Amino acid sequence: MSEMKYKRIVLKLSGEALMGKADYGIDEDHLVKIATEIAEAHRTGTQIGIVLGAGNIFRGLKGASKGMDRASADYMGMLATVMNALAMQHALENVGCPTRVMSALPMQAVAEPYIRQRAIHHLDQNFVVIFSAGTGLPFFTTDTAATLRAAEIGADIVMKATKVDGVYDKDPVEHADAVMYNELSFSEVLAKDLRVMDLTAVSLCRENSIPILVYNMLRPGNILKAVRGEMVGTLIKE
Repeated sequence: MSEMKYKRIVLKLSGEALMGKADYGIDEDHLVKIATEIAEAHRTGTQIGIVLGAGNIFRGLKGASKGMDRASADYMGMLATVMNALAMQHALENVGCPTRVMSALPMQAVAEPYIRQRAIHHLDQNFVVIFSAGTGLPFFTTDTAATLRAAEIGADIVMKATKVDGVYDKDPVEHADAVMYNELSFSEVLAKDLRVMDLTAVSLCRENSIPILVYNMLRPGNILKAVRGEMVGTLIKE
């Protein structure tokens, strides 16, 4: 077992992360690659909770922008996260990583109900726990769900996987001269409106002294490096 920096983490993955090069849904080959890297990090002894978005299937805000009732759209998004969670569970268990899916919405046929003490018990028993259905309430993002679960289970850090190397002063896709930050404070993130996560999520981490690491999940080995505490991405802390 390799030396680990964090005892317990929450890994936030966007739904788009599961698409790979596809335009919609889940790219099975890409899913297996992600699961393999998570399993490798899990073997270090770090306890891992995962929160998945649903942008590859349905995004509540997008549905609401087209005239759908926001609460209904958000509930549809929550259901989509359960679909992603079941896909991730299958991929993780296929690479030898024991996994439990917990849902904030009652869904006993496919997932356990989210109960904080039971989640902690599963983590202590060496299961990866996938937290699905967001917070169980509309008007909250999966970023907020990730930080809320991190606070509830006493996670050491929230690790947000992205498609860029970290947090930049401007969009690196559109600006070649964009500069990446190695480290930021919560105050700087809020003052500069850097859009790392939504404001509720950032505020929740700040209030509970939970650092956020933003890193590039497309670079092989980055999850393992992050768990070991190597210099990867941008670290946000107070």
